[in-house]
This record gives sequence, structure tokens and C-alpha cells, in this order.
Amino acid sequence: MVKIQQYGLALLSLSVAWPAFAAGPAVWGEGMMVKVRPDATVPGSSTEVRLTAARDEFASFQVALHGGEAGLRGVRARLPALEGPGMLTGPDVTLYREAYLTTRQASVPGQAVGRWPDGLVPDTDEVARETRNAFPFDVPVNEARAIWVDVHVPRDAPPGEYTGTVTVEADGGFQRQVTARLTVVDAVMPGTSSLSTAFLLSPVQVCRAHMGRDNCSSSELQSLLTRYQQMALEHRLTLPSIFLRAPWPPEWSDFDATWGPYLDGTSPTRLSGARMTSLEYEGPLIAEDLRDFTEHLRQRGWLGQGFIQIGDEPPHGSTFEQVHAAGELVRQVAPGLRTMLTTNSLQLKNNGLESLVDVVVPLVNHLDGTEPGFVGDQGATYTGFLSRPGTELWTYQSCMSHGCPPGSSMPENQPGSGWPSYLVDRSAAKARAMEWLTFLHGGKGELYYETAGMLPTAWTDQYHFNGNGDGTLFYPGTPSVIGGLTDVPVASLRLKLIRQGMQDYEWLKAVSDAGDPDFARKVARELMPTAWRVPDDGAAFDAARLRLIQRYQELTEGNPLAPRMGATPGLVEAPSQSGQVAPGTNAAVGGCGAGPGGSAAVAGGLLWAAWLLGGASRSRGRLSARKP
Repeated sequence: MVKIQQYGLALLSLSVAWPAFAAGPAVWGEGMMVKVRPDATVPGSSTEVRLTAARDEFASFQVALHGGEAGLRGVRARLPALEGPGMLTGPDVTLYREAYLTTRQASVPGQAVGRWPDGLVPDTDEVARETRNAFPFDVPVNEARAIWVDVHVPRDAPPGEYTGTVTVEADGGFQRQVTARLTVVDAVMPGTSSLSTAFLLSPVQVCRAHMGRDNCSSSELQSLLTRYQQMALEHRLTLPSIFLRAPWPPEWSDFDATWGPYLDGTSPTRLSGARMTSLEYEGPLIAEDLRDFTEHLRQRGWLGQGFIQIGDEPPHGSTFEQVHAAGELVRQVAPGLRTMLTTNSLQLKNNGLESLVDVVVPLVNHLDGTEPGFVGDQGATYTGFLSRPGTELWTYQSCMSHGCPPGSSMPENQPGSGWPSYLVDRSAAKARAMEWLTFLHGGKGELYYETAGMLPTAWTDQYHFNGNGDGTLFYPGTPSVIGGLTDVPVASLRLKLIRQGMQDYEWLKAVSDAGDPDFARKVARELMPTAWRVPDDGAAFDAARLRLIQRYQELTEGNPLAPRMGATPGLVEAPSQSGQVAPGTNAAVGGCGAGPGGSAAVAGGLLWAAWLLGGASRSRGRLSARKP
């Protein structure tokens, strides 16, 4: 251990640049957990970022810029590759310009009003692979801007240390560089998320945003919807509502040709074998149509992904009578089709619904809340329901976490604490938290009610249900806005943070499966004592993740019987041999399966990354120093 510590400390001089006091333009490396706001960011000076990832995992960071007293014009950036035991380049490296959404009223009291980074305009988009207008851009005097960088580690990338250089240039010969150092650990993250998701998407909103009207046909929308699905899958999410409700039923031969690859895991995604984890029945509650849908999914092997919502938050969105009628009909005519209901254990039991529901989805406020009847962890109240084979608990967040009625707010939502949140003007940590809570409560999936609620006005206004960004996680990437020739979805910064939460879940599950579930729960609970006490400390999330990675390595290194991340249950995968060297030689790179010196190299890299988290804390100090 002493040698590892010395290894990490020996690299300090390479990773840290002390604050500069010049008033000229500045460029520095920043982690993904800081929202770089134009008028609330003090210049930094770090010339390096440190990343850690498994194979088939995404690692993200930012390159921040400050105009100083002179400003910058014509800013361009490039990152050709990260090189090490292999090379990460091409579609696996994507740069984005962070666009800003101007809020006019805060979602939660205490949050700043003004410009918030959220839309991510790609240099080359992930779907059509067309050049877009991310660059060049200007940085005004005394304002900040940021570039987001995604690095995907391919499934076959050798573990070890990779290095790449982001070169930032501007008019007048300005040039700065930020070095990215990535430790690829010897683990493979599953391409399909272990946590099922159903993030709904309204096709009519896609029609309005991209076509400017309400009456798009299925054939017009089909290619657009597949692009949205690909984008979602690459963020480890599933859009289950992917076809228009009329006419019904769909022409199954066309449906299979279009959506079969996304349900089977053969679609063109960067994540290996990524497939949809859910598919919603959206037809009428008619026996013939329910039978037809269920039988087709059964024949194609997709029935395990299918579900039907038999009601929505009764008695508000549906009456309990309607829920009973729908559930009984599905049980009678479509056995095997999973039924889903957004409700809590109290309503489920008091209204005799337990036998009609397969997937119960309580609000996070009712799973670990503060209201009478839901105070504290309510997990034990679902034990009886979950004892029936085939049942699952999913989680759900909504405007109930910040206050649905106009002008209302939840008292727990203060800066520095509060519920998980997918709102634009909340901290990055809030958007990363939901999947940690799902793990803590034994959830098998997550539902989100809408991802395109304000898509037509997403670039200028997303205020909905008393919050900025509630129900909108995409932007419409029309050529008139982002350049290029093809309409594509544009990811929000929040979508990247949700993906990070999904990847955190994989590490929590991997440690648990490898033999130490208590440690995984301990790390998660120390990070979030309750569901309504999610910290704004992004560095704390990064540190918790690194603890999980290190524990996973300890559990699996040298133990061929330990379950590997992403392995089929009951099947033990042999550790990778790609990092091994001949006995008695020094390993050039590290990894769990590396030869002598390999594990120390990776462990040293993890220690280095953990030390650098202190830099993120200093960054938060810079941000808070100038908040209005």
C-alpha cells in the first residue's frame, strides 16, 4: 500500500497546475460534475483530467474556458485519440459545445436564475455522423464557456493507461492544451443496462419539433424515432413508447423490420449488444388487440420486455375502478403481459390491487419520504407484494419532488440537499442520484413520465410542471439549429448525468454480485442518508464510484470463481489475459488481469484520481465565489 501511495503522489506534479492570476483568457480541465455557468465561474488552471472506466463504459469530462479581459473569438477544439495499449478514436471520441438555456424563474428557491448549460451540440453527431456547428464559437469578455467530451471505451480495448490531448485554438494564434489520462480497468460493463428503464417519449412532440406540425404519419416519424431510440440506448435508457397509437395494431412485418434490431440488441449502437429493456402496449383496451400484441411478443422472444400501464397514479390520473377493470382484462386475455402501476404499497394493499400488478412504481417521495404515512424507508412494506413470483419494484421521480402546483416548493429542496432531480437548474449530483437510490431500495427498474414534453421549444423554454426541464431530456437537432443535413436528437447534459448514474448502478451491482453487497450498500448510504438528502457535492459521487471500482478489483483479482461484471448469472467468466506479461518482467500497463505490477498501476491510477477529486472541490469553491 505504501508503494501505491508513493506512486500516486509522484504524479502530483503532472496533474496539478496551481492557480494563475492573469486577467487573460484561460482554458482548464474540469470534471463532469461541475455546471460551468457563463457569469458564475471563476477561471481555473488545471491542465489535466483523470478518468477511470471499464470497457464498454463512457467516461466524460469538460474543457472550460474563460474570456478574461480580452475574450476569445473563433474557438475550436480537437481530440484526435487517446492512445495506450490500444487507441480510442473516431466515433468513440465526441466533443460538444455546451449550449445554454435561460431560465426566467427558479425551479427551487435558492437556485440562480439565468443561463444554465444543458444542450450539447456535437462536433460530429453520434447518429448520422455528420459535421455540426459546435465549432467555432466565441467566449465573451469576463464570461465562461465549456466543451463537453465523451470517451467510449470499446469492449475489446485492452486495459491500461491511455492519454490524449485536447487542443483548444482561437483567433490570433491562441492555443492551449488539456491532457486527458484514462485508466481502463479490466472489467466489461454490459451494453444493455442491468437496470430496466421506461423513459417515455411522445411521438407527437417529435413531430412538432422536427416537422412543425401535429399530424406526422408513422412512415414520416419512423426514421426519427429510431434515431431517438439509438441515442437513448447509448445513454443506457429505453424509450418504450416508440410508435403512434393509430392505426392499431401496427403492421407487424414493418414493426419487426424497424424495431427488431433494437429489441434484439443488434442495432448500430456503440454499446455492444445494447437492447431495449421495455416495450409498452399503447393500443386500446380491447381483448383482441391485447391478445395479438402479447402473442406477437411471445413469438419473437420479447414478452419479457413488454408491459402495459393499467393506470396512472390513482385516484388522480385514473380511478381505482378503472385500474381494476384494466388489470382483470389483461389477466384474462393476455396472460404473460406484465402490468405496471404507478402507486405505493399503501394504495396497492388498501384497494386490493396486489394480484393485478406485476410492476409497482412508487414515487421516490413515497419510498423514502417525509410526509405522514411515508416517513423513512418504506421498503419493508413491499415485502408481501414482492414475494409473489414475477413481481418487481421500480422507482419514479416527478414534480412531487420540487412542487407541482405553480409557486409551490418542497421544503427539503434547499441548495446542498434535496431530492434527486432531472431539472436544468439543479446540481449535476441531483441528476446522477436516482439510480443509487434504486439500488438501495432493491429496485429493478426506473420509470420517467416523459422525455420530450417541451421538445418544440427546448432551446428557449422548458418550464413545465413548475420546473425547468421537467419531462424534457432531449433537444431537437434540426439542421437550421445545429447544422448538417439530417435531423437528429441532441442530448442534454442531464442525459449524460443520468447515464453516469446508470453506470454507477452497474458498479454497485458488480460489487454486490462479486460477494460484498454490504459494502455496496454502505457506500451508497454514506453518500445519501435518505432520498431527500442528495448532496450537491459531485466530488463525493466520484469518490464513491472509485471506492466501488477498487473493491470490485479486490474481490475479483486472483479469484477466478468471483462473478464478473455483466456475466450471465451462474456463469463465471475467466479474467482477461490481455494485460499479462511474462513472469519476472515489468508490466507496462495495469489491469485486474495484468501481470506483475499491473494491479499496482491501476490502483495507483485510482488513488491519483481520488486525490484529484479535491480539485473538483476547489472548483466548486471557484463557482460559489461568484454566484449571484
